[in-house]
Amino acid sequence: MPKNRNVFSSLTAWRRRAATRLVHRADRWVRETASISAERPGPYAFAGIGAGTRLAYPQGTIFGERWIELGACCIIAEQVTLTVGMMPGQEFGPEPLLRLGDGVVLGRGSHVVASESVVFGDNVFCGPYVYVTSDNHSYDDPEQAIGHQWPRSAPVEIGSGSWLGVGAVVLPGARIGRNVAVAAGAVVRGEIPDHSVVAGAPARVVRRWDPADGWQPPLRTPAPVPLPDGITAAQLAALAELEEAQLKEAERDAGADASDVDSAAPAGS
Repeated sequence: MPKNRNVFSSLTAWRRRAATRLVHRADRWVRETASISAERPGPYAFAGIGAGTRLAYPQGTIFGERWIELGACCIIAEQVTLTVGMMPGQEFGPEPLLRLGDGVVLGRGSHVVASESVVFGDNVFCGPYVYVTSDNHSYDDPEQAIGHQWPRSAPVEIGSGSWLGVGAVVLPGARIGRNVAVAAGAVVRGEIPDHSVVAGAPARVVRRWDPADGWQPPLRTPAPVPLPDGITAAQLAALAELEEAQLKEAERDAGADASDVDSAAPAGS
């Protein structure tokens, strides 16, 4: 009986492993097939999708795509909402309102909501759960529910090369300059100058680049050393293997030296 139980247990484990592999393979197939690109736009009629751009599956809420233009090589992660208008079926004229430049990254669960112009420059990177909107609730009438009052709207612009940390919020009328770092959880409104770092709610400038003096206040850590141009992933892997081999050789040499010392010690010492 113990032998039979082992056989049945091994068979059950094999079936579970096979089922796990099958489920993961099917999941990868669904994600790949249901992703959105210029070649496979699915049910969405975007104003434009650049080459190399991919909207991962499952997508978030998407409507008003006739007024959404996506540049080339953008990465739109899972559950990202892209909407123009407050509801499907609204009209906004002939020109796109929501524009992403080339190389834009929108992290998982982010929202971009526009009824006025919202423009991302090239190579804007956003962490997960970033919220960018041209619309804000108004509460002028104290007797009416805030959600029933017509919102205030203003265009939004995010300069090329900027980075928005996890959970950052960009409010109507914000104009973020080039290469601006927005800290996680910051709430941005108004105009942010180029080459600055902002944090807080509301966000304020906490560091700025000065052409004469560099970053002020100075950075706490030295800048990372970039990889040389032209280096490949295979070369990096080979370098890592070489360093590992050299480390192991050094450990062997240290062990051999210790053995030599032990053997040379006088008996009884």
